[in-house]
Amino acid sequence: MARHIYQCPLRWSDMDAFGHVNNVVFLRYLEEARIDFMFRLAPGDGSPSFSGGSVVARHEIDYVRPLVHRHEPVTIESWVTKMGAASLTIAYEIKDADQVYVRASTVVVPFDLEAQRPRRITAEEKAFLQRYVDDGADSGSGALAA
Repeated sequence: MARHIYQCPLRWSDMDAFGHVNNVVFLRYLEEARIDFMFRLAPGDGSPSFSGGSVVARHEIDYVRPLVHRHEPVTIESWVTKMGAASLTIAYEIKDADQVYVRASTVVVPFDLEAQRPRRITAEEKAFLQRYVDDGADSGSGALAA
């Protein structure tokens, strides 16, 4: 099973009054990693996959330990834990080589912006996502599955 790897820079403005990255900022980090992951399919060959839009139906986040500002980026690993006909669940770990800061999951629904309604996952999208599927049954990673 492959994982999508995203190196996310930390910004000075990400910190809160307590000197660590604010809990809300982690949602932005997840968004950056998710967009980087999902749009890997579309731009290269002019594929329309995922370019029509998607909406977040649910987020679930476990804050494992505080993350303080530093100049080195944090690694965000993403993978698919569940895929249905019209939704998918992406799991994440925000981490360094030796520690995990956040474990999270997001339910994403492909969306037809023109029709203003959810749509099914296309065969091309499914084939792309299938390479990143791990239901966690044997991984022991502790990632969330929504």
